[in-house]
Amino acid sequence: MKIVVIGGTGLIGSKLVTKLREHGHEAVAASPNTGVNTLTGEGLDEVLTDAAVVIDVSNSPSFERAAVMEFFETSTRNLLAAEAAAGVDHHVALSVVGTERMPDNGYFAAKIAQERLIEKSGIPFSLVHATQFFEFVRGIADEATDGDQVRIAPVLFQPMAGEDVAEAVGRVAVGAPLNRRVEVAGPEQSRMDEFFRAALAAWGDPREVVTDPHARYFGTEPGERTLVPADGASLGRIHYRDWLSQNATGK
Repeated sequence: MKIVVIGGTGLIGSKLVTKLREHGHEAVAASPNTGVNTLTGEGLDEVLTDAAVVIDVSNSPSFERAAVMEFFETSTRNLLAAEAAAGVDHHVALSVVGTERMPDNGYFAAKIAQERLIEKSGIPFSLVHATQFFEFVRGIADEATDGDQVRIAPVLFQPMAGEDVAEAVGRVAVGAPLNRRVEVAGPEQSRMDEFFRAALAAWGDPREVVTDPHARYFGTEPGERTLVPADGASLGRIHYRDWLSQNATGK
């Protein structure tokens, strides 16, 4: 089965392409690096020829509110139009757990807009909502740093390995379209401040994690369950301590 992975050279996309090929599928990595640009439409018609499934794991190069909205709306419209013309049977998109619970966040608002376009397209679809990735944990700590303190809210947190994200997306992609969302998360849930306190200790990082009920997460105050899935989510198999032992830099 030919499966085109939009954003196929990125963090999740590259893992996804590898996994799909290992299972015997014709997985094609599509990105500006390979001559496919969803913002301009360049290369879309060619790469989608004979494709049965399209997986969109692409991301905006800018997180500025207007720019990220423009990216997801324009690229998704172009992609869905090309899929309709090519007769693609299944559109799969990777999104974020909690999008609907943080509408004031510009990135999450853009992901909601993307999902609405997919739902209204008439193309059978599946939406995979994933929690935060282990690969971005250090970046979150840096974003929350004020001097020698890392200010983190005491809300629930359940991050997962990029490897598990790719596995979950691939599993959905080769199945029948769900025409709804599913949630995936890491195998362990904890308080976010406690997770980061343990993580910094594991890194040998001298910064102090301060519990702050008003700490922001990418510009927005999260609620108790904003960042974790509802009951029934599929859970990954890789624990953070094991992932960290294989990724000594935490990146």
